[in-house]
Amino acid sequence: MKRLVTIFLIFCGTAAMAQLQFKTGKDGFTSFLREKTIYPSFSKNNCIQGTVNISFKLDEKGNVYSSRVTKSILSELDEEALRLVRLSSGKWKVPVGYDTTTAVIVPVNFKLSGFNCEGKSSRDMQDAIRSYQAEEGLTNSVINFYKNIDQAKPGQEAQIIAIKNQLGIDDDYLNERIDNGLKKIKQGDKQGACEDFLFVKNMGSSLADQYLSKYCK
Repeated sequence: MKRLVTIFLIFCGTAAMAQLQFKTGKDGFTSFLREKTIYPSFSKNNCIQGTVNISFKLDEKGNVYSSRVTKSILSELDEEALRLVRLSSGKWKVPVGYDTTTAVIVPVNFKLSGFNCEGKSSRDMQDAIRSYQAEEGLTNSVINFYKNIDQAKPGQEAQIIAIKNQLGIDDDYLNERIDNGLKKIKQGDKQGACEDFLFVKNMGSSLADQYLSKYCK
């Protein structure tokens, strides 16, 4: 199977901004994103594709700051697009006279190839998005329970375990989150990795404890 992530860049603002480029060359940012993207599991498995717009600013050293999502698809794709832009911090070549107060808009177009998505309709994708959004609330209820487990009432965990089963959050899923976290460690994205490891812990699992101890002190 092959993953394809297509990136389009739109630079808005002064003439100096039109001179912005990645330190590795004209196509450097596109190559960077193609190499670093970790397509989120639900979106990959349900053929969710489209464009996330990220707005950000660069300081005189090419460091990313003030980054945010301005056009959304689904929270996990939004978060991946935002993560990638932040990971690009320090890799930009900023020209003399660059206006560091002006935002750069990066539309990131996520597109899957080789995942049997050709037969999926737009309606199928929208149904999957609605399903994800409905399940997101249940996932948050699990997270809140384990964050405050010392306040749990007798028998309440059994209800939470039933929700986890309903959501398909089992050891296979949690190990996939850990694998994604380890990939992010290799990319130098400690923050993103620790978020994955902490998610596993907040699902009531100890599978990621060794990685939290090693990387996330």
